[in-house]
Amino acid sequence: MRVVGPLIIISLMYGCINLTQVWWVGRSDQARAVDAIVVLGVAQYDGRPSPQLRARLDHALELWQEGLSPLVITTGGNQPGDRFTEAETSANYLIEGLVGVAVPVESIVQENSGSTTRESLIGVRNIMQDRGLHSVLIVTDPYHSLRSRLIAQDLGLVAYISPTRTSPLRGSSEVSRHVREALGIAVAHLIGFANLERLNK
Repeated sequence: MRVVGPLIIISLMYGCINLTQVWWVGRSDQARAVDAIVVLGVAQYDGRPSPQLRARLDHALELWQEGLSPLVITTGGNQPGDRFTEAETSANYLIEGLVGVAVPVESIVQENSGSTTRESLIGVRNIMQDRGLHSVLIVTDPYHSLRSRLIAQDLGLVAYISPTRTSPLRGSSEVSRHVREALGIAVAHLIGFANLERLNK
């Protein structure tokens, strides 16, 4: 019992530190000139971006319009039975310019196979290596920003994050996502992101 008590206290402190980091990074913005803007995928509905994905895409459009990169990489595969991938849906949204800004087809590359953040970022890394590129500005939700950046850096990319500020996730949903991310990162620090991904499959 003398050992268990301190271990519980240390674990709680470690968890709180990770939660603080997730929250803090999610409220920072490292927007700068990079080789590619990367939009991490999330749910799409038969070719239409979900509100969460649309928030990410609208923010990526703003960054592209500011001239921070000539290249946008959209990511994400599809679920069984889906006609479109998340990457394809995202690319179509950017090309169609539904919010008044259209990205040229030649400025977009799709990573269509990833079913997890790490798988998608491995695909991004491969695309970047083929083009001799290195730095990325990752666009995702605030809660997802720290883990995304850590994974990208672990894969050898020079990674920065620019979270969307218009995510529809609010209240208890947002809090629970932050807690889950903090726990996942805590475990990944011990066993690595690759092993954590295998445990979650």
